[in-house]
Amino acid sequence: MAAAMSTLPLRVAVVCSSNQNRSMEAHNILNKRGFIVRSFGTGTHVKLPGPAPDKPNVYDFKTTYDQMYNDLVRKDKDLYTQNGILHMLDRNKRIKPRPERFQNCRDIFDLILTCEERVYDQVVEDLTSREQETCQPVHVINVDIQDNLEEATLGAFLICELCQCIQHTDDIDNDIDELLQEFEEKSGRAFLHTVCFY
Repeated sequence: MAAAMSTLPLRVAVVCSSNQNRSMEAHNILNKRGFIVRSFGTGTHVKLPGPAPDKPNVYDFKTTYDQMYNDLVRKDKDLYTQNGILHMLDRNKRIKPRPERFQNCRDIFDLILTCEERVYDQVVEDLTSREQETCQPVHVINVDIQDNLEEATLGAFLICELCQCIQHTDDIDNDIDELLQEFEEKSGRAFLHTVCFY
């Protein structure tokens, strides 16, 4: 018999490319709503907007948000204040010390939410290439969110609402498709969904 999900908080992972904007905004909101949440990036490096589109600031995943913040203040405080990057990094460092790569995490989640199709493909590919140990299912859902501060906020609330609905369902495995369809109609966004196993 399937256990009711609502008894335990969902273990949620939110994943974008650099673990900076979209995943961190969702991490922040889900955290405040009492979810057990972690956030990740799937990229090989962390990229932040630079002085020009072809000149991003590139960091290693080991670099702390604080180090990135100080680096950008040193490079051009006005530019990174105006475009909201310093504000974003300030929020990030209050949530956790540094970005994390999804591919390096071995924790088990009930739900993994990705913020763009390319990231969704990387997460699914990573999960399916792992040795299956417990055969515990994990639902991977993609919600396309543009990588800007405004869309990240809207996307985070949508992700939070989705998590709250899934949290209150009695049988996630049976109810999820119907739930996602309702969300697609309501939000006007298309969701991708697959089940992987640990």
